[in-house]
Amino acid sequence: MEPRESWAALAAGGVAGVCVDLIFFPLDTVKTRLQSPQGFRKAGGFRGIYAGVPSTAIGSFPNAAAFFITYENVKSMLPHSSTPYLTPATHMVAASLGEVVACLIRVPSEVVKQRAQVSSSSSTLRILSHTLYHEGIQGLYRGYKSTVLREIPFSLVQFPLWESLKDLWSWKQGHVVDSWQSAVCGAFAGGFAAAVTTPLDVAKTRIMLAKAGSSDASGNVLATLGDVWRTQGLSGLFAGVVPRMAAIALGGFIFLGTYEKTRQLLL
Repeated sequence: MEPRESWAALAAGGVAGVCVDLIFFPLDTVKTRLQSPQGFRKAGGFRGIYAGVPSTAIGSFPNAAAFFITYENVKSMLPHSSTPYLTPATHMVAASLGEVVACLIRVPSEVVKQRAQVSSSSSTLRILSHTLYHEGIQGLYRGYKSTVLREIPFSLVQFPLWESLKDLWSWKQGHVVDSWQSAVCGAFAGGFAAAVTTPLDVAKTRIMLAKAGSSDASGNVLATLGDVWRTQGLSGLFAGVVPRMAAIALGGFIFLGTYEKTRQLLL
């Protein structure tokens, strides 16, 4: 992959990430509060809907940029098979590695953001300093494993589906899809992936919000899912699925559409 293409992927990914995260932040807050162990109302309800937004604003660009520069570079390095059935595997590997790298930036931002979302009376800076003082750097990375375990299955569904839908649409119309068509494919792929990975998102939220020393704070995803299943059943595992699907489907439209358009402009 040429340096110019790498820079284009980095810049386009960053711009797309900032646009989506800030536009759909209120939906993300609602989703987090629905998944909170204390319940939607006690977590803040519809009050302070932009609590935690500074953390997102700071982490969004480098997070999305890290994902796409990794995704595009890994795709270019992997051997291109003439067998179309193996193409999704390339996208799966590239997306998975992209998520592992991006989560190094995303998780600290997500921890601070989610704690601010369920405690809107505390500022982002106060939550950051409190976390560092009481838990150290490892406190900012609480939920790293659960986030990666959520993001990899999500990407394994979203990106091969997105790429396949684009290829199908291109084949149908006889030319490469436009950026708005890529956005439509991204919306469908994102919404579907969001629905099937919601239980993993619930586990990630519970682990990040858990009090230090509690069983959920240990980061055991299966144990957390089991606890949610025993106490709340299927509805608990899919808590927040509607705002999550709505945010990610609409976000996929803007995110992947903006990425494609910005990358085309830069190349």
